[in-house]
Amino acid sequence: MMAVTVVYVTEEPGADLTEVDLCALKIDMKNELIPSIVCSVCLSFSLIYCFFGYRCFKMVMFFSGFMFGTAAVLLLYHKEPVLDTQLGMGTKAGIGLGVGVLCGLMTMLVSTAGLVVSGLQLGSLLSLAILMVIGQFHSLSPVWVPLSAILAASIATAVFTLHWQKLFSIIYTSVFGATTVMLCVDYLVGTFMLPNQLYDMFYQGALHPFCWFNWAITGIWIVLSLMGVLVQWRFTAKRISHIEAAQMKQKKYNKKYRYRESRRKHQPYRRRKPPPLKRYAGDVLAPSYLQSLQERQMGTGSSTSSVSTITHTLIDFDFETGSMVPLTAASPVFTV
Repeated sequence: MMAVTVVYVTEEPGADLTEVDLCALKIDMKNELIPSIVCSVCLSFSLIYCFFGYRCFKMVMFFSGFMFGTAAVLLLYHKEPVLDTQLGMGTKAGIGLGVGVLCGLMTMLVSTAGLVVSGLQLGSLLSLAILMVIGQFHSLSPVWVPLSAILAASIATAVFTLHWQKLFSIIYTSVFGATTVMLCVDYLVGTFMLPNQLYDMFYQGALHPFCWFNWAITGIWIVLSLMGVLVQWRFTAKRISHIEAAQMKQKKYNKKYRYRESRRKHQPYRRRKPPPLKRYAGDVLAPSYLQSLQERQMGTGSSTSSVSTITHTLIDFDFETGSMVPLTAASPVFTV
């Protein structure tokens, strides 16, 4: 691995104290395999984040929630040493991954929560970069000063992200991708000095001075951030809006739902046909009986014939079941 040697030369106590900071970059290629592979993968994804982040809006929202959840779990382990000592490495990794996946799914499915988390992360990254540059020239003690600045910047960018969603989503993806590239280059060069600078800023209040390669790595972050914003705004994210895509999806669903409802309402109502009438063998009328009935109707119309005619009429007691009184039933004879 590449190594950085910082030499401080101090004169004798009796003479004027002079300090010479010589930043020498010595190349010692002994990088470990697995960290180097992880760093290369992160470098590739960070470039996609930087120049095509807004086109992968759902993925960006998922990873923002995932990083927020895993960072919260790691901070809990750091603040609670009991959990760090009692839990094994596999258990801690499983808990961190589980919480991160749950937070990622929440921010991916609920876009408002994802935008708030993205805005908080954007404000933290910008404020940390500015504070590290300021810390090279001025003291940042006491510790509540940088913490207050980071909190204020995070809340402000979260509000701005909710108001101007597309613009600040592009800025967030560009800045985050550039930050990942900066950390990967810092590791591959062999210094990995920027995380140590953050530790010194919060726990010691004083930062070690940057060497020339540290300023060069910081310049990579600035250049990539600006390039990512310009490329996405002018080319990759042009004529694309996650809000319009969500509205079109909702309209398509509503149209499909209304079509189904209208089709269900206009569907013709099918009435059930009544059951067929059941016929019996005794229901067949004899021709002689019909002839006698006709003769009686042609006659004087006495009460006896009218009564017998009434009694021989067909009576339907239950239409649905088709039960009928037999027509050949014997009719009583009345005398007047």
